This record gives sequence, C-alpha cells and structure tokens, in this order.
Amino acid sequence: MFEKLKRRWNRKHLNDERFAFLFDEKVPSDEVVVFDCETTGLDPQKDHIVSIGAVKIKGDKILTDQALHLYVQQKEGIAHESIKIHQIRNCDLHSAVTIEEAIESFLYFIQNRTLAGYYLEFDIAMINKYTKKMFAITLPNKQEEVSALYYDKKISTIPQGNIDLRFDTIVENLALPRLKAHDALNDAVMTAMMYLKLKHTTKLK
Repeated sequence: MFEKLKRRWNRKHLNDERFAFLFDEKVPSDEVVVFDCETTGLDPQKDHIVSIGAVKIKGDKILTDQALHLYVQQKEGIAHESIKIHQIRNCDLHSAVTIEEAIESFLYFIQNRTLAGYYLEFDIAMINKYTKKMFAITLPNKQEEVSALYYDKKISTIPQGNIDLRFDTIVENLALPRLKAHDALNDAVMTAMMYLKLKHTTKLK
C-alpha cells in the first residue's frame, strides 16, 4: 500500500510529460537493465557522476550491441584520488555530454524496465540526485540488488552468515570472466552476467 502511494505521489510531481513512460504499469517481464555509475566520490550529496554504463538483458541474453556508455562533463577538475579508482582523466572528457543530456539519455534507455545492479542503492541515489532537480521525481522502476541475490543463494552453505559480498569475490565464485574493472560499461556487463547466472542457480557452493 505504501509503495503504491509513494509511486502515485512521485507521478503527480513529474514536471515533464516526456518521461511519463517511466510510470507505465505494463513492464516487460523478460527485460531488465543493469547499470553502473563511475563517480567523483561516494557521497551522493556532494559528488558527481563521471560516467554511466548500462546494458539490457532480454530473456537470457545480454544485449551488448544496445549498450549505453556516457561520459559526463565536469564543472571542476576530477581529483587525483578519484582518477586512481576509475582511470577517467579530465582529458578523457573532451567529447563528454552535460549531466542533463546524460540523465535524459539514461531515462530513455531504461524506460520502465526493472533495474539491477551491484550495490544499486548508491547508483540509484546518484541518478535520483539529478532527476529530482530536473523532473521533481525519483526513479519509480522496480529494483533488484545482485549482491542480495548472491547472499540468498550462498547463505545455506554458510550458516553463520559471514558471506563475502565483494564484487571480485562474487565474480570469482560464479566463475565469470573478468573485464577491465572500474569502467562503468564493463562493470554493468559483468553485473549482468552475475545476475543471469544467479537467476539460473538454485544453490551456490
């Protein structure tokens, strides 16, 4: 009941009808969008998005040919500490888009599909920071947390509940290929592989 009221309140405050499709009730049952953001830091209140990577899953296929990968212009130079993590330098942003363009492209890409990700709450918070400012809403899409799926499959093998939920550990445990880390699109693709494998695994060793 609370979720319905929250969704209704959210829809009422949408100030741009171009994005009314986000609230469509008929959601594609076999489609999910996995996404990841590279950011200047870990505080959604003060940090900014540097890049967004997103990929669609349809059925059991990851549609890498329909992926979204955007670099975002920065009003201030990216700090050295941030560059060390995501390897995106200020000189790499010459062809970057504005954050407004990035958010609109992202919304058109995801439509009303379910969103999945690794520690998705942070990435959602980063996107919501801008959708609130631009359109007076937060993302209404259903969300699935990949680390929670992994935990649910793993808990029966480790009764004490001490489960390592680090990204690299999950990749290794699921025997998945590694792509270059801390690249928004590569992280989205690896997370999509995690998601599909977990969906088709009843129990992990």
